[in-house]
Amino acid sequence: MSDERRKIMRVLSGETLTPPPLWLMRQAGRYLPEYRETRAKAGSFLDLCYTPDHAVEVTLQPIRRYGFDAAILFSDILVIPDALKRNVRFTEGHGPEMDPIDEAGILALKPEGVVAHLAPVMETVRRLRRDLPNETTLLGFCGAPWTVATYMIAGHGTPDQAPARLFAYRYPKAFEHLLMLLAEISADYLVAQIDAGADAVQIFDSWAGVLGEREFEAFAIKPVARMIASVKARRPQARIIAFAKGAGYLLKTYRHKTGADAIGLDWSVPMAFAQELQKDGPVQGNLDPMRVVAGGKALDDGIDDILQQLGNGPLIFNLGHGITPQADPANVARLVERVRGWRNR
Repeated sequence: MSDERRKIMRVLSGETLTPPPLWLMRQAGRYLPEYRETRAKAGSFLDLCYTPDHAVEVTLQPIRRYGFDAAILFSDILVIPDALKRNVRFTEGHGPEMDPIDEAGILALKPEGVVAHLAPVMETVRRLRRDLPNETTLLGFCGAPWTVATYMIAGHGTPDQAPARLFAYRYPKAFEHLLMLLAEISADYLVAQIDAGADAVQIFDSWAGVLGEREFEAFAIKPVARMIASVKARRPQARIIAFAKGAGYLLKTYRHKTGADAIGLDWSVPMAFAQELQKDGPVQGNLDPMRVVAGGKALDDGIDDILQQLGNGPLIFNLGHGITPQADPANVARLVERVRGWRNR
């Protein structure tokens, strides 16, 4: 089957499908008992990401269980700083940590060898395209430069990314250098994933929502636009979803300024605004992950609202952010059944 006939690829080309295709961010994750079993075998989290046998297995688990329309490569946005030798580690209960970078450290970064370091990820992509059902879209991904930079500056996640914002104000030239370097490396990484068999890719800007208007333009739009232009210059057929979580009204010009084929929406985006954004092209989202935890009427109402408001245009049904470990797998099955049964009820 050509990738153009895969449902998500059709939506990314502007088609409206009823019911819309669906996948869930973090669909391979701790809410699934089979994931927890594989995670225990793998050792460290990075070993899980870098061992193709394990990464393929956890990517396929939600496809076997739910038959989602897309599988998303199991990896992490922080493999880029790991490849840049920033001593990335994942500590249980503490999240990701790495050596914080300073101005001198930024200027000393060397992009050479990054994609070679990530060769196991490309092997995972190749195996996935071979093992997935023909109708299933394979999504690659990476973190957006701003979000990756926030972890590199602070050395860990923070509630409002104040360390990165402060660094950007104090050392604007060094910070711009970091963002543009990450944009260049990330574009190479996405091209490598596409060449290995990914049908489309998503750029996650999970911390875009902490930025003011001027900073959003400089830190979220400019580097992502550079990435997308670089990828499309080399792989014109590439389809790219950009997800700037928390960006709110700043999403109004995000698609046009970045060149993304589709934009991801978080659950805080009002439906009337989402409809406006959909007039310009495909949107993805935007169910609150807590509705999947709650289940029942809360889940059904949230699903129905999105389908009624956005289902008459190009839509990829998804969550507004990643599924949480507390989610009941039975609620995910209910979600899939309800989306797929739309207009047959």
